[in-house]
Amino acid sequence: MPVKIRLRRDGAKKRPFYHVVAADSRRARDGRFIEQLGYYNPIVAAEAEPILVLKEERVKYWLSVGAQPTDTAAALLKKKGLMERSKPRVVKNAAPAGGDAAATETAEAPAAEPAAAETAETAEA
Repeated sequence: MPVKIRLRRDGAKKRPFYHVVAADSRRARDGRFIEQLGYYNPIVAAEAEPILVLKEERVKYWLSVGAQPTDTAAALLKKKGLMERSKPRVVKNAAPAGGDAAATETAEAPAAEPAAAETAETAEA
């Protein structure tokens, strides 16, 4: 059972409130979950920061057994210092979107023009 640490949305329309939960990744976003790990309230007074409360020991436990946080949950965990900051992912040996054929054609085209000019000169002589 693949477990995700993610946000479950509660609150009224245009007034979000989120519970941070450990849930089976195959379940609906607001569906059944395994354990509630905390909450996040992004809507607070203008001069205060958003409220984030987590059960740190339980979050560390779920990360240690292989639970994968979603992008948003990972950002919140990093903000609390529960996850190390990761480097951006670099894909090695990736071909460009257009493929190598287009790049090869443009590279060969200038080389073909001088050869054609040489054959034209020898034909005139």
